[in-house]
Amino acid sequence: MLSVLARSVGNAFRNKVRSGAVVVILAVAIGLAMSMLVANQAVGDRISALKGSVGNNLTVNPAGARGFQGGGEPLTAADVTKAKAVAHVSSVTGTLSLRLRTETATTTAQAGTQAGTAQGGPGGGDGTTSLQSAVEPGTLGNRQNQSGAQSGQGPQGAPGSGNGGNGNGTVRTFTLPVSATGVAGTEDANGNTINVTSGKQLSNFAATSTQALVGTTLAQKNNLKVGSTFTVDSTKMTVAGIFDGGTVFDNNGIYLPLAAAQKLTGQTGQISALTVKVDSIENVDSTKTSLTNALGSTRVDVTAGSRNLDSAVSSLASVQNISLIAFIAALVTAGLIVLLIMIMVVRERRREIGVLKAIGAPNRTIGLQFVLEALVLVVIGAVVGTAVAVFSSSGIASALVSANTATAGARGGRGGFGGGGFGGFGGGAQLIGNLTTTIGPGTLLGGLGAVLLIAALGALVPAWLTAKVRPIEVLRGE
Repeated sequence: MLSVLARSVGNAFRNKVRSGAVVVILAVAIGLAMSMLVANQAVGDRISALKGSVGNNLTVNPAGARGFQGGGEPLTAADVTKAKAVAHVSSVTGTLSLRLRTETATTTAQAGTQAGTAQGGPGGGDGTTSLQSAVEPGTLGNRQNQSGAQSGQGPQGAPGSGNGGNGNGTVRTFTLPVSATGVAGTEDANGNTINVTSGKQLSNFAATSTQALVGTTLAQKNNLKVGSTFTVDSTKMTVAGIFDGGTVFDNNGIYLPLAAAQKLTGQTGQISALTVKVDSIENVDSTKTSLTNALGSTRVDVTAGSRNLDSAVSSLASVQNISLIAFIAALVTAGLIVLLIMIMVVRERRREIGVLKAIGAPNRTIGLQFVLEALVLVVIGAVVGTAVAVFSSSGIASALVSANTATAGARGGRGGFGGGGFGGFGGGAQLIGNLTTTIGPGTLLGGLGAVLLIAALGALVPAWLTAKVRPIEVLRGE
């Protein structure tokens, strides 16, 4: 057996140029197959994660607030208690969303400021801060500000300047407010764990707490680091950690303990929205109805992220199917390469096969020699191909997802708002986020096993052809 293996290894490199070319071709095919297998697994894991984290989430807003109508009353801690008591609810997260105006940008006309704030329009806000916004308003921001300034009107007929608009205020350049979110734990408004990249999570959630988390872009703009201080409505806050929300706008904000945010802005006991996690995606619809009944259909709007989730899962399922088909196609290609190469090798070595048979070598031993020779080339190609897959699988997976979401977005965009809203697939694409791939031991062994199996099958036909070689005909031809 050892002599057969030794001959197989030696024969594999008898023609070094051809063997090198075969290894390169096999490496490309196997690398593509492994990349597609890894992408398929990563997409499958992402689908499961989305269904587990997003698909079973419900959002509760005050009635009308979701459409910016503001027709309802603020949510309270009592609503949190009621929501927790609903069947199939596993957790409830309450948050308070705030808009903090930069202190140096506020108007000196107090009456107008108060009126603008009470109005809650673009010129209003929930408080002030010493932080400078890290994002410029742009054309849309200034347009919205001008509209709010012109229409701002206080509750007692006082002109609402809020932004220093008409009336008693002085005209000034518009700056975006700093977003602040009061949280009761380490999760954001969507129920996801806040990604703290420096420092630590919030740990003191009392009303007197002065801890805060600051977004990366906001921290850079204001030269903040862990331990630095800033003010919110004249109260000095300390940076406990710096977080990364994924986008420039998400990072132009801060997180405060919920009770402290309520106290600082005079909204004690009030909550902007609830994120409700349901124990299973199958119970989302029934729980949505139960929540609406428990909290009151005239008081709250209960929404599910099923539309964006369906778009995301549908797109990812398409990518999963494409990657599986590509994996199978790459495997078949590798098998055909082995088949054609070994048929050519058998034809070239007919005389050698005839001599081996003439001296008594059985067909089984000769056929095994050619199979092992093919597997030597495949193993080398698999090693190189796996290395290629390690570096290319993430890029290939991301490209597949991007191409598919772009196609889905184009289809949705043609339908306007009905066909997919703003850009069709936008919400679903945000749910997918960045797809990362890893080659685990199971994936590696499974992929290599499939490659070796298809290569062995490709080598069996040439090995069978060796049994058809008759020594007397070969020697007579010589």
